[in-house]
Amino acid sequence: MVVANQKGGVGKTTTTVNLATALAAGGLRVLVIDVDPQGNASTALGVDHEPGTPGTYEVLLEEAPIAKHVVKSDEAPNLWVLPATIDLAGSEIQLVSVVSRETRLRRAVEELQQQYDVDYVLFDCPPSLGLLTLNALVAAKELILPIQCEYYALEGVTQLMNTIRMVVSEVNNELELTTVLMTMFDRRTNLSQEVVEEVRKHFPDITLSTVIPRSVRIAEAPSYNQSVITYDPRSAGSRAYIEAAKEIAQRGAKETP
Repeated sequence: MVVANQKGGVGKTTTTVNLATALAAGGLRVLVIDVDPQGNASTALGVDHEPGTPGTYEVLLEEAPIAKHVVKSDEAPNLWVLPATIDLAGSEIQLVSVVSRETRLRRAVEELQQQYDVDYVLFDCPPSLGLLTLNALVAAKELILPIQCEYYALEGVTQLMNTIRMVVSEVNNELELTTVLMTMFDRRTNLSQEVVEEVRKHFPDITLSTVIPRSVRIAEAPSYNQSVITYDPRSAGSRAYIEAAKEIAQRGAKETP
């Protein structure tokens, strides 16, 4: 499942980290592949990603096996991370001249699945539609779209949908937008409720009933190298992400042929 939205600040990394932790805490085997050069997902899951740390860069550019560089996260049992470092920042330029550049991550994931039993693979993407995000879209079966409960919430979604259609028609006909998650919901404002209603009109069948509240605890957790689920298990943000993970798990992941 790829968590993507080229609009920044919508909670992509927060969503990836906390859904992964919640799913793994529920007894599932989960791998997070950090595809963002900032490495924020790696940070939040307590995984080292200093420059030179092997991870996603080596998988994309050197075709290294994912299993060789995954790191166990202490956030939950059976939660693993392929870290991203700042080295990834130049990888899009390096990938331009590479043969089958958009399918490198997909081949690596398929190789991993042949050797190991993994229930969920979650990709955390940068806020762009470049080659890094494209690799994640090609490798995934499902797309989770986080949308913030603010003005211009749907801005850029049309461009993302056009990209998805291009990916489906040309390189990955299994990719499907299956989940929309509303983030940064403020129950004190009419605006948040209006945005939720507008999004539900656009995506009536795939918007989760759970909404993620705007929360100080959610914002604080990464600074302690933790998900909000372990940082403050009883917080509203933690409970919301656990409920969202339950919705996803109960629906079931799209099976890989």
